[in-house]
Amino acid sequence: MTTTPRRYRAAVPAALAILLLTAACGGSGDSSDADGGAVPELAQADGAEGADLAQDLQEGTTSLRSGAAATDAAPDDLPDERAIIHTGNVALISDDVAQSAFDVQKVVDAHGGETSEEETATDEDGEVERARMVVRVPAADFDEAFAELEKTAELDSSSATSEDVTAQVIDTDVRIRAQRRSLQRVEVLLDRASSIRDIMRIEAELTRRQSTLDSLEQRQAHLAAQTSMSTITVSIQRTSQSAPATDDDAGFVSGLSAGWTALGTFVTGLATVAGWLLPFSALLALVLVPTWLLVRARRRRTSPGAAG
Repeated sequence: MTTTPRRYRAAVPAALAILLLTAACGGSGDSSDADGGAVPELAQADGAEGADLAQDLQEGTTSLRSGAAATDAAPDDLPDERAIIHTGNVALISDDVAQSAFDVQKVVDAHGGETSEEETATDEDGEVERARMVVRVPAADFDEAFAELEKTAELDSSSATSEDVTAQVIDTDVRIRAQRRSLQRVEVLLDRASSIRDIMRIEAELTRRQSTLDSLEQRQAHLAAQTSMSTITVSIQRTSQSAPATDDDAGFVSGLSAGWTALGTFVTGLATVAGWLLPFSALLALVLVPTWLLVRARRRRTSPGAAG
């Protein structure tokens, strides 16, 4: 009953040596051959239990490097629904930028999407002059939503790209599963360690592999977010108010129109001046009329005819 634990404890240093050797040779092409040669030696030195422990360690390490090869070697295992990252850009021109931005949001809401970014710029009068919106819609609705966004205002330009990341998704999934199995085997090795030195080394390797697993899971989450929701950038620019001159602007009709415009401006100016002078005219009338009447009356009294 006591021989088996003793054999496991004796196998730990040898298995730990394989663990460190594998970590040092992880990027080399012949590392799996070196691991394979160490397993029989461990089996001869420590019996069946040591061989099992070393074999578990070897499988947990080499499975990570064989993940990509397994994906490439089995193209028939690819899923029917491929993982595609869709991105698009739509540039619009509108007389009412605010209304067009509202129409864009209606299209996004209709497809169950969301607006992740929105920027607007206004002119001196506070009217929206241009807007930029980054929207995300379900990948299955990308084509339909993209076509509807092109119709929300006058289309200036548009572009769309698609990237097939199915192989990346499968490769990441395979590596995550292999890394989790590797962590479980290293945890078993940690439970069997008897010396503090072995425990510290195994814990360091456990931390390194856990960090690798976290990185793979973050990549998996990023790919899932990019393939489930597509990104479309919508830019809206206000229509220019000034139109370029053409040949039709010359001639009699153009001169007549300019003359009427000038006459209207002149009449408006006269009316403005008259309105400005009217209060002063009333004030002068109140002062000058009584003065004129008084002067006239005095002249009549002092004239020779008035004295006789």
